[in-house]
Amino acid sequence: MSEIDIRNLHVSVDGKEILKGVNLVVKQGEVHALMGPNGTGKSTLAYTLMGHPFYEVTEGEVWFKNQNILELEPDERSHLGLFLAFQYPVAIPGVTVANFLRTAINAKRRYSAPEDKGITIPEFRRTLKEKMDLLKMDHSFAGRYLNEGFSGGEKKRAEVLQLAALNPEIAVMDETDSGLDIDALRIVSEGVNTLRGPSLGVLVITHYQRILNYIKPDFVHIMLDGRIVETGGADLALHLEEHGYDWLREKTDTVLA
Repeated sequence: MSEIDIRNLHVSVDGKEILKGVNLVVKQGEVHALMGPNGTGKSTLAYTLMGHPFYEVTEGEVWFKNQNILELEPDERSHLGLFLAFQYPVAIPGVTVANFLRTAINAKRRYSAPEDKGITIPEFRRTLKEKMDLLKMDHSFAGRYLNEGFSGGEKKRAEVLQLAALNPEIAVMDETDSGLDIDALRIVSEGVNTLRGPSLGVLVITHYQRILNYIKPDFVHIMLDGRIVETGGADLALHLEEHGYDWLREKTDTVLA
């Protein structure tokens, strides 16, 4: 069983330290929620895990499949089995959802077996239809240009479709609920729940408890000022929704004093 093991991770942006010693383990088959106010470092963690060059790791390690992935390029991390669903997916005019997914699948296959000639068109069409049926998506979606003219909900559904097609072992979902109305949030969450299982570990990054009404986490972590300061079960998110962060700031200040 795979796991991603984040050890004492420190990350800076333009010389300012954002992450100040993050420790977290996410295993296949588990759903973790990472919560916290704006500017506390949640998205910084997501992008650092996938290797965004804007974020400078100054200390710490991230272990996945017996190697420190901080030494790997973003595409290598993806091929190993990591996935990032973006908070703001970008549009790629002229590239259909189907062509994008086929290219991504072939890149992953050739990473493992350079001689692989790629997935055949009939096999890909069959696989894509199966994934779209699983997620209750109209097949016409595959012929649209990726994220061009998509609503917020459609963009996030496209991310979930990528998750289904690429079949990663650990997925990081960076504020998937951002910009979604209640109906879109429910539909996207149902897609994630459909893929949930023993072969997939998920880290859901969110400000709000509402997405956790649909995607039930096994563990909830609270991040303040670049550190994870509290961990608990799903009830921790409910407590946070009711009481906010002040009680936790007071508790943290007392411990650090």
